[in-house]
Amino acid sequence: MRRPAALALALHAALAGALPAGPGHAQSINRCTGADGTTIYTDRRCSDIGAVTRPQRAGTAAAAPRAYRGCARNVQDLVHEVSAAIDGRDVNRLAGVYHFAGMSSRSGHHVMDRLDTIVQRPLVGIVPVQAETPAPVQAAGYSASTFPPLATAASARRRPVALRLEQTVGDRITPRSTVLGLRRHMGCWWVSL
Repeated sequence: MRRPAALALALHAALAGALPAGPGHAQSINRCTGADGTTIYTDRRCSDIGAVTRPQRAGTAAAAPRAYRGCARNVQDLVHEVSAAIDGRDVNRLAGVYHFAGMSSRSGHHVMDRLDTIVQRPLVGIVPVQAETPAPVQAAGYSASTFPPLATAASARRRPVALRLEQTVGDRITPRSTVLGLRRHMGCWWVSL
């Protein structure tokens, strides 16, 4: 009978050494950049795995965590969320305004990879993309300058159909544009690729 007791004591000692001593000893996860530029998440120091701590972009403060406010009720709120997600390099915040409705799990993983690529690039600006207006129909014998199209309040306040993200890559000089489509669903505005 001494043998099971000794085995139980040894097992208890081994498990006690493997578990943290208390709630104040929770391990943190480090976000590192490998030599090839890939993002690595680890509980070890970045230098232990031959990587470096991902540097904070110059001129931008880390985005403060915020409470969930609900959906973007207008395009301006959506632009703010997209901008804050990219400035904070927060792929989850950008995914929070992405229209995933009806998407398969596999497609969702692909989209998350693309969104992660987007948030890693420095943001230069967000430009609203308007729908193309049809060319005015010209009557025979008259030019468009004779009867210029009337500017209506409705045409001046058209909603954009997409957002063009102007970013830079690698050397912070090479421009890159990504167009995010806009969708309205359940009273909220969402982006899509």
